Amino acid sequence: MSARFLMPILLPIVGSAMVLVLTGCASPSKSPITDSYGPQPHLPEPKSSLLPTVNIAPAKGWPAGTMPIPAVGLKVQAFAKELQHPRWLHVLPNGDVLVAETDAPAKPDDGKGIKGKIMKLMMKRAGSSHPSANRISLLRDSNGDGVADQKTVFLQNLNSPFGMALMGNMLYVANTDSLMRFPYQKGITQITASDTKVLDLPGGTLNHHWTKNVIANPAGSKLYITVGSNSNVAENGFDKEVGRALIMEFDIATGKVRPFATGLRNPNGMAWQPQSGALWTVVNERDEIGNDLVPDYLTSVKDGAFYGWPYSYYGQHVDTRVKPQKPELVARAIKPDYALGNHTASLGLAFYTAQLMPQYRGGALIGQHGSWNRKPHSGYKVIFVPFQNGQPSGQPQDVLTGFLSDQGEALGRPVGVEIDSSGAILVADDVGNMIWRVSPVVQKIMIVQ
Repeated sequence: MSARFLMPILLPIVGSAMVLVLTGCASPSKSPITDSYGPQPHLPEPKSSLLPTVNIAPAKGWPAGTMPIPAVGLKVQAFAKELQHPRWLHVLPNGDVLVAETDAPAKPDDGKGIKGKIMKLMMKRAGSSHPSANRISLLRDSNGDGVADQKTVFLQNLNSPFGMALMGNMLYVANTDSLMRFPYQKGITQITASDTKVLDLPGGTLNHHWTKNVIANPAGSKLYITVGSNSNVAENGFDKEVGRALIMEFDIATGKVRPFATGLRNPNGMAWQPQSGALWTVVNERDEIGNDLVPDYLTSVKDGAFYGWPYSYYGQHVDTRVKPQKPELVARAIKPDYALGNHTASLGLAFYTAQLMPQYRGGALIGQHGSWNRKPHSGYKVIFVPFQNGQPSGQPQDVLTGFLSDQGEALGRPVGVEIDSSGAILVADDVGNMIWRVSPVVQKIMIVQ
């Protein structure tokens, strides 16, 4: 048999073996992960190598009778089960919960070459790269017991949907390549009306970071949309990065679009900080320069600001892999406000404004999807960052852990984080195919007669 016919057979075998070899050969970090959290993270010298660190937590799912571990004083329960790769959440004013059941679209140009094939195998091993359900489901807890007892297909035949924003009687949905608008009426369980394309978003056959999030400003006049980069550090060419690695602003009345902030490699979660009123985001930073670089981060988003990607990281630390450099851009790169750990894949973001758990009021809840480019693993949990006077004010606190088994398998992976109408925390788990609900433990009062 010729090599031409053998390659399709051998490549998956060689690729799987290569993933295992890379995983086994990775040298572990000698620095505690806590060094890469907070306003002043430790940033060692970058370490480049022919083969990057690959340390995948194989996706397993939750064995019967198991669940994540909540912080002391809290309890966790399954709000919804048997979903198909739930990634993002949106709570409607009447308490209904929308969940985007979604995965990456077809992007054939993102898997070319040996590295591309191996990356595809890695993503599959980590629990992604399944055919996307391409739908948004509606979940309703009609009796208030913390468990959804109704599930309906709210929208279907979408294109790798992710972010959702309700403004008045219009629901905006960010597909991987477009912003769509749908009419909404309070209490409906399905939208059958025709959609309207509001805006094209960068997509195509490369589309490396495919998730697009959308959030409305409090006045209801503008939308902010995240668009991740098409590469790690522009290795696919700067022409592939046009309109990417940024947050864009869309004026609803005029239809005008402009870059609001740039140099953000892969922004995902966005939320308005309740004390300052500022827009904040969480950003996935670059890979392949060591276990201990670069921290993902949480930052306020300043109008017109540049945050470094791809030329520099965490402010003005130059990434020498990027050619040609632009020192004039590096000179104006803004340092992020708060580091979230190296390779934690921080995705979800919600500021807590409810009354149910006063210990979290004003602070940020963050879903950390988990690492592939670090040994030992990092992320795989939901954390809380306290705020005071509109700024982070302390060390992160674990809210929900236990997503990794003792054998290093991913029982689940947290993504989107939202606050339900009662003040409980909802967490989308795209490996467990669940939505978890975190709430306080009810203290029983004993009456002594």
